[in-house]
Amino acid sequence: MTDGMYPRLADVFPALAVEIAELLRAEGEPLAEVVADLPYYGPCTCTATCINLLTAPPGSSGSSMIQLERDGMDIIWLSLDPSRTAITDIEVLDGRDLGPSPQRSG
Repeated sequence: MTDGMYPRLADVFPALAVEIAELLRAEGEPLAEVVADLPYYGPCTCTATCINLLTAPPGSSGSSMIQLERDGMDIIWLSLDPSRTAITDIEVLDGRDLGPSPQRSG
């Protein structure tokens, strides 16, 4: 559940959230059950070309990652916190247009 300051990823990018959950379920990954409630902290601003969507405060990621594939190609990378119990950011690799992403103010 989000703390109210940030929208849910599923509200901002509903099709993406559904797809991530489906791909995680297909892998038998328990994190599939948390996708619907992930907060959306906005796009990563580390560089002008970064395409990550933050689902935790910047700097929350550890070195663990889940690579989601479709037809043998990586399409989404999920970065995890050090405990591997939370998805901290999402990198969409297949070039899809996610549309304008709302940036948080402040």
